[in-house]
Amino acid sequence: MTPLDPTRTSPPSNASAGPDPAPSAKPASTGRLVGVDLARALAVFGMYAVHIGPQAASVGGVGGWLLQLSEGRASVLFATLAGFSLMLIAGRREPKTGLAGRQAKVRIAIRAGVLIAMGTALAAAGAGSVVILAFYGVYFLLALPLLRLPARTLAIIAAVLAVVTPLLQYGLKALVTGSFEAAVNAYDPLKQLSDVGVLDLLLTGFYPTVTWMTYVVTGMALGRLDLSAVTVQRRLTALGAALIAFGYGVPLLLARFSDRLHDLAQQPSGRAAGGSGSSSALDSASEMGKAALKSGGDAGAADSADAWMLLLAQPHSGSTFDMAGSLGVAITVLVGATVAMTGLPWLRRLLTPVIAVGTMSLTAYVGHFVASMALSVPLGDTAASTTPLLCFIAGAVLFAAVWSRFFRRGPLEYLVNLATKPAKLVR
Repeated sequence: MTPLDPTRTSPPSNASAGPDPAPSAKPASTGRLVGVDLARALAVFGMYAVHIGPQAASVGGVGGWLLQLSEGRASVLFATLAGFSLMLIAGRREPKTGLAGRQAKVRIAIRAGVLIAMGTALAAAGAGSVVILAFYGVYFLLALPLLRLPARTLAIIAAVLAVVTPLLQYGLKALVTGSFEAAVNAYDPLKQLSDVGVLDLLLTGFYPTVTWMTYVVTGMALGRLDLSAVTVQRRLTALGAALIAFGYGVPLLLARFSDRLHDLAQQPSGRAAGGSGSSSALDSASEMGKAALKSGGDAGAADSADAWMLLLAQPHSGSTFDMAGSLGVAITVLVGATVAMTGLPWLRRLLTPVIAVGTMSLTAYVGHFVASMALSVPLGDTAASTTPLLCFIAGAVLFAAVWSRFFRRGPLEYLVNLATKPAKLVR
């Protein structure tokens, strides 16, 4: 998902809505960006599945496989597309410079503030700590110095982050003791308002900035590429497949030769571990370490369990393997959607209502939290029925299809765009 909508990436369904401010000269470009909208919609539906769908094991079949695929990976697709959308503001193939560049940075900074406020408000209202919007705001602020970098440099930075940040997070979490965390939280206004404070946003939350910037920077690199070029599509397809094979294949091989890794790999993660769809696998490992202490284990059991988890690819574990595999899935989805929308016009017409969800993904994302609270649909429900999930998806598609016939932007997208108008005053 990308709660930015800096410029609508698919053409309006109603000519009266006005022309696209940046029409493309190539039909393939339109297909390319409509593919991004489709990927956004799939990310939204994946998050619906994680938050209000049943556990994959209780469904089975293709439906169960799709639910399992959404665990951890839907939010990664969100973050990757957020990075892509930053380039829609800062300049796609060529970064904006001068006055335009300064105004773009201010627009992104304003959006960051709005998203932090929205995320905090949603969490305080009862949506809980699984809301990603406040984390998005922090990502955007940290991405500001990178807006003018070329795709190759951004890709190198993302690769370095994928290797270094899991170890950095592990080390920092070891230093953040209970007393230190309590002292910081006591003076943190965000923590008092919504239970998602600065430490959560940066290090200990469901989408910690320290590791999740890898996804954002990757999305920024993708945003600088010409996705309509066949050569680029082929290379990204190969890259996605390689990342999936590395991210998920290597841990499987390691688990075959290590009983400790095999045992950790069997531990439930996500909702199966008792969370609401986004719990960290490292937390499960910590619980195993604590259990070992109680049964007479040594004092380093918990830390050891955490360290071993860095060799697995559990959803939300924050390991290098988890990042690689999840990014491989995200890249594959983006390229697949791009190719489908460019090469299959009939499919594009058929999926127009779904694509509309992608053009107003912030509204669709916030809407499912508001609707779940209004209808008393619990987040992370483990019931076997898929009925609530299917109803939420159908409701989002229907709303987006009707709204897009009369308005160019979604309701929340319009408000965010309105909030960024002062950026034009920058000189």
